Amino acid sequence: MQMHGTEVRQKALTLLRGGAKNADVARALNIPLGTISYWRHVDRSKRGECPGAHNPKCPRCDGRELDEAAYAYLLGIYLGDGHIIQYSQHRVPSLMITCDNGWPGLMDQCEKAMRAVFPDNSVCRVRRTGCQNVKMYSKHLWCMFPQHGPGKKHERKIALEPWQQRIVNAYPWEFIRGLVHSDGCRITNWTIRPVGGERKRYEYTRYFFTNKSDDIRKLYSDTLDLVGVEWKVTKRGKDPFNISVARKESVALMDAHIGPKY
Repeated sequence: MQMHGTEVRQKALTLLRGGAKNADVARALNIPLGTISYWRHVDRSKRGECPGAHNPKCPRCDGRELDEAAYAYLLGIYLGDGHIIQYSQHRVPSLMITCDNGWPGLMDQCEKAMRAVFPDNSVCRVRRTGCQNVKMYSKHLWCMFPQHGPGKKHERKIALEPWQQRIVNAYPWEFIRGLVHSDGCRITNWTIRPVGGERKRYEYTRYFFTNKSDDIRKLYSDTLDLVGVEWKVTKRGKDPFNISVARKESVALMDAHIGPKY
């Protein structure tokens, strides 16, 4: 049986902790896949990350303190780009937020919020073509995201529980930021206007939020009302899927609290 030194093992663990897959590390270091899998299991066990190694507390079930500002942001981004999966009744469900590779800062914020809301659980990133899934496992995901259900979000009722609405009311800008980071954008439009008899180019900034769910769009517009941002519905074809913020004062308010993605 071939023996592998401490240096090789540490190099493998560094790659694994960075999000690399077992098979990729095995190929890169020319080490059997079973050896890599065993090293990863032992490493996770030492760090208390194996299922059953600890029993993380839940703010809803156990009264653990909750970072409500982080939760408001995570709730917003979950409603746009998040989903919860449980492959079988014996597996712990996972929360995944899909983030485009073009916005690394957004990805960092998402991971930071996840770690703040679930401080006892590990968070990882899973690479996909053009994006990464920020992912974590917890048996308390149903408690924290009661909006989960079968089917697509726009095909079922989406409503906040009273305790969630209280958090959104307390941290409206964090909730808005999460929604904008998932299904919104900040763009610069332009038009040509006559000024003093001359045709001049006029540019103006606006925010768009696009979501097929009537309920999620209403959560967004209701929260905009709460912070004093004026908005209007704009149609995409015949579908009123867009909410636009274009008035100068409201855009300035959004810029002060949200700004462009990065």
